[in-house]
Amino acid sequence: MAQLVECVPNFSEGRNQEVIDAISAAISSTPGCSLLDVDPGASTNRTVYTFVGTPEAVVEGALNAARHAFSLIDMSQHTGEHPRMGALDVCPFIPVQNVSMEDCVHCANIFGQKLASLLHVPVFLYGEAAKNEARRSLPSVRAGEYEALPDKLQQTEWAPDFGPSTFVASWGATVTGARKFLIAYNINVIGTKEQAHRIALDIREQGRGKDQPGLLKKVQAMGWYLEEANIAQVSTNILDYQQTSLHCTYEAICKKAQDLRLPVVGSQIVGLIPLKALLDAADFYIHREELFIIEEEHKLRMVISKLGLDSLGIFKAKERIIEYMVRSQDNGRLVSLPLKEFVHSVGARTAAPGGGSVSAAVAALGAALGAMVGQMTYGKRQFESVDAVMRRLIPPFHQAMNELLDMVDSDSSAFNTYMAALKMPKHSQEELKRREAAMQDGLKRAVSVPLALALKISVLWSPLKELVLYGNINCKSDAQVAAKALEMAVFGAYYNVTINLQDITDDNFKMETQSRVTALLQEAKSCVADILDTADKRT
Repeated sequence: MAQLVECVPNFSEGRNQEVIDAISAAISSTPGCSLLDVDPGASTNRTVYTFVGTPEAVVEGALNAARHAFSLIDMSQHTGEHPRMGALDVCPFIPVQNVSMEDCVHCANIFGQKLASLLHVPVFLYGEAAKNEARRSLPSVRAGEYEALPDKLQQTEWAPDFGPSTFVASWGATVTGARKFLIAYNINVIGTKEQAHRIALDIREQGRGKDQPGLLKKVQAMGWYLEEANIAQVSTNILDYQQTSLHCTYEAICKKAQDLRLPVVGSQIVGLIPLKALLDAADFYIHREELFIIEEEHKLRMVISKLGLDSLGIFKAKERIIEYMVRSQDNGRLVSLPLKEFVHSVGARTAAPGGGSVSAAVAALGAALGAMVGQMTYGKRQFESVDAVMRRLIPPFHQAMNELLDMVDSDSSAFNTYMAALKMPKHSQEELKRREAAMQDGLKRAVSVPLALALKISVLWSPLKELVLYGNINCKSDAQVAAKALEMAVFGAYYNVTINLQDITDDNFKMETQSRVTALLQEAKSCVADILDTADKRT
């Protein structure tokens, strides 16, 4: 899969549609950039743009946007609820796919250098790109905002990382850097701006000061009033949603609002959000309320309802979840092909996709059949005595189905890594050594994918036997097909591991891997025989 970096520039204009559209056009017309979301706010007078592309493309896209904004935004006339210090206030780079945080730090540095050179404006680095600890936090860099810049720029400790220390009234200053995925999340409260801010002070990590820290780690917050919606908001930035989750933030604010006898009436995501953040929230409410929800779409519907994410506008998952947006840009994945095209791609005169991808696809179908048998049993009156059993058995098949689908592409990717190593130059001893090392690494990767496939299938044998025992008798043949499909996939994994082990020079690795895959094949044959025998006895 291609390298993808996300860039989320925040421009200090949220009211003039012509300006908003011009900046959008500058980004979307940049080769290699895909504009995913444009989120303007009138009260904040700020627009958050989200786009993805290769590291080189997103830097160029951000520069094009800044170049257009320079003649369109005048900071000396700007007012709005959101803190800001520049026309392009902040421009972070975030790793999405096949890139590291270091790659994004490099993007921020290149962007900062070029922006300062192009527009002759001061640029500061923050987050993972910060060169000293005092500038790691965005609020620290932005302290005093635009109005304090003339004096701030004269202080030695606030010399910009790039560009002049002179105040450019129409622009202000820009902050750029690299960070993890930030969730801009606002909770709606029927109350005053001051009451919303009181809640923000209680929950944000900074709290009310050094001696009064807040409840939530890695959360920034403030209160404001959203005039266009006639409602107050506790506006938060969740800096690390794996430390402090979306639902924890929502629940904490609800509790504080309840203490003040203020109603919470939904919430709002600004920009895009990672799928995992919403699914984690779904799992929280499923566990708390002892619900049974399997389908991803149903989990998302439930979370949208629980958090009131559509309170200020329709929340369209396909347009707001980063993975869905990126997926829609990536047409090269095998699993995205229609079945007919996938079959034809297997039958073409190319080595990949081959037996490994086919094994993964068949395994995914086998797991899907297992999930289907469970779903055709659960919730039906004649089988309600085994509802609790089905609640336990369906999830592993559903999870395996999705994980095995991902392995359809993983196998081809691993094979292509080995083929790329084969094409490396071999004109000198040094080049020969590098080529051989890359080939060995490629072969080990080619072995690891089918081995992982067999291991994933291994955990399904026990629940599949229970499905045969307790599942809808009318679906017996589906369970039998599932067993044979999964067995065939393990055979495929065995053959793919064995053929790639032949050219691996690490004897210990070869012996250990061959032993593991042989044991997995024997287990598959034994378990399938047992499952089919059990099915035959059930009438």
